[in-house]
Amino acid sequence: MKRRAALVSIALAPVVWGARGAHADEADFDKAMRSFLAGAKPIESRVTLRIEPLVDNGNSVPVTVAVDHPMAADLHIREIALFNEKNPQPDIAVFQLTPMNGRAEVVTRIRLAGTQRVAAIARASDGQCYLRTLDVIVTTAACVEMD
Repeated sequence: MKRRAALVSIALAPVVWGARGAHADEADFDKAMRSFLAGAKPIESRVTLRIEPLVDNGNSVPVTVAVDHPMAADLHIREIALFNEKNPQPDIAVFQLTPMNGRAEVVTRIRLAGTQRVAAIARASDGQCYLRTLDVIVTTAACVEMD
């Protein structure tokens, strides 16, 4: 009987795991950003989020985040975080910065699972947060499972 139960469990596993969903949704996106903000009210300024508004292939999307902010020892950008609305994980990355970076700018490539919002939040050493959100149209999505 144990063998039969094991086979049934293995056969049903994809159904159970698949029911969870392969994409985050707007609630997950908002929850991830609120968690990073930890109660801070972001100001929608100072952050430049450079990403093409129309992306042909979501497998490798170039992203640049720059923050117009001093990088002095007493006041600087400590973290830059990237979030997306529809990928399996809404939090893409958190970059740690110090005044030794010289400027608050990060460049990376991300995967996007279809048309969605992408957000960048920068946290300064004084606790102030800055936000920029963009809508990105993706014609060929990444992060999807083929049937």
